[in-house]
Amino acid sequence: MYIKVLAIVASVLFSVAAMPGFASGASGPSGVSGASGPTATATQSKKPTGAYLYVLGVAQDAGYPQAGCYQPHCMPGWQDPLLRRGATSIALVDPAAKAKYLFEATPNLPAQLYDLEVQAPSAETPLAGIFLTHAHMGHYSGLMFLGHEAMGARSMPVYAMPRMQDYLITNGPWSQLVAYNNIVLRPLQHNVAVSLSRNIAPRKIAPNNITSNDNKSKVTVTPFLVPHRDEFSETVGYLIAGANKSALFIPDINKWSIWETDIAEIIQTVDYALLDATFFGDGELPGRDMSKVPHPLVTETMEALAGLSAEHRNKLWFIHMNHTNPLLDASSEEAALVRAAGFNVAVEGTRLPL
Repeated sequence: MYIKVLAIVASVLFSVAAMPGFASGASGPSGVSGASGPTATATQSKKPTGAYLYVLGVAQDAGYPQAGCYQPHCMPGWQDPLLRRGATSIALVDPAAKAKYLFEATPNLPAQLYDLEVQAPSAETPLAGIFLTHAHMGHYSGLMFLGHEAMGARSMPVYAMPRMQDYLITNGPWSQLVAYNNIVLRPLQHNVAVSLSRNIAPRKIAPNNITSNDNKSKVTVTPFLVPHRDEFSETVGYLIAGANKSALFIPDINKWSIWETDIAEIIQTVDYALLDATFFGDGELPGRDMSKVPHPLVTETMEALAGLSAEHRNKLWFIHMNHTNPLLDASSEEAALVRAAGFNVAVEGTRLPL
């Protein structure tokens, strides 16, 4: 299936290897910690004091293995629970502010909250809010666990764009979360930063039309609109800026070519980029027209960024992988090719200091 795809990647690797500063087998940017294998866990002995991002899930909305999939690529996940992967979610942990935030409320929220509790206990850093990107099942449906049938949360801040807010207010069962005050909706605006702690003025790190407010803040989160299948809500990515470093989080987007912003230019202005890697290559869904579920293929992203220096390529972390994506298997030929080209594949337990 991947012969043509691998040929494309090989050509990208050839051009990259000829560039100054090329280094194979990248292990991640300086300061990044976390396991590099398929079952990453947080094994850091040093307790972080500064804000950081923590990867809780790396799969597409339905996780791995996917419901109803008993094909050879899914069977390892059914047979070995350690190989299962939850839907994409990251956490922002800020020990100094004594707070942590989720990005996405996935169907795997219970397990992801537990993993986050082990990493950052609520006694020290209570959950202070949840940021949503859009209204596709793997990105918001975990809100159901905040309801009175489960956690019975009280006034949990949920940050959402206007259409996303309206969707939650006007459709059950989500409207009940609002009515029962399990969640409190916090409005977001395109390209307007949210200040999460107020200590020092942020650096000016935002690229092109993605800008942060000039306010007093140590950690800011800036939503920005991206093109996607917006059946029920708009879709956003996030620019997450700490005192020292910044990260781009775009788990879902259509093709890079239809976005008004050049992804290669943005990557040069941030320290990390966690980007949509739903599909590795064309033909990954036999019998289906993949143009109906447009995403930037991993091969396309690698080709688009091949001209960047090794330092900038090493900022990229592929995330949000469909159950068919061979990058879910760290020992696959495709995963080896991605790493050899200087890019990274996100795994649970990866910690990115801000």
